[in-house]
Amino acid sequence: MPLLAWMMSKGKIHMEKIKLETVSFAYQQQNSSITVINDVNMSIQEGEFVSIIGPSGCGKSTILSLLAGLNFPCNGKILLNGQRIKGTGNERGVVFQHYSLFPWMSARKNILFGLRQLDDRKSPEKREQITDHYLALVGLKDAGDKYPGQLSGGMQQRVAIARAFAMDAEILLMDEPFSAVDAKNRTALQQLLLDLWNNGEKKKTVVFVTHDVDEAILLSDRIIVMSTCTKGVKDTIRVAFERPRNRAVLMRTTAYAGMRNTLVNLLFDDLLEEAEIEV
Repeated sequence: MPLLAWMMSKGKIHMEKIKLETVSFAYQQQNSSITVINDVNMSIQEGEFVSIIGPSGCGKSTILSLLAGLNFPCNGKILLNGQRIKGTGNERGVVFQHYSLFPWMSARKNILFGLRQLDDRKSPEKREQITDHYLALVGLKDAGDKYPGQLSGGMQQRVAIARAFAMDAEILLMDEPFSAVDAKNRTALQQLLLDLWNNGEKKKTVVFVTHDVDEAILLSDRIIVMSTCTKGVKDTIRVAFERPRNRAVLMRTTAYAGMRNTLVNLLFDDLLEEAEIEV
């Protein structure tokens, strides 16, 4: 085996999966435009779990929409595997804040629909097998025939996560996927996501947008902090805590408290700067 391939297989080298080069985006409004992000530079490695945090309006969700191919930058370029993103693609799975399930389809059919769109060459039996496998993994083995309206918010989001993993996309783009569920379910969903991400044959690259500092620390390899003042990246923090992470133990350490304070101060400073600009 060539040295480079061996080192990649052993986790010694991570290849760049996503790159944003001086990316700007603005919404057009009548005769003017509103800049959302400006000259954003960002690099995400294959198999990396990266969270993006920042105050409301800093462009977190906009970056995710650009990575999904739902919008396109006004300036700069976005590369996926070294190639410009030209639109949506099966190599990217998206999980939104609001459950994004078809209400007229059962949980099982929501997942099957995604699989059919991805590859209609698979036999119906194979698609059923994959669907049942992921329903079981997210703890919904006996709820496959229920419709979204018959499921709690946490259960609906588990279906959305099962669909994303069943489609086996290389990249998961997640836009505040747990913000609409209660604290208990949010903790369970965070652990479910980590288990699915960590236990697959090949780690997916995850870009995760959140307002929750604790969630970002628990889940991430790196945390990118966005600024509403500069419309760009304010700082990047590497999360060096070993995996798997025990939430209860980790949150009692001084290292955790220090990282949390750093992130909170970055967010607070940005809000103060924005207030001064508005005054």
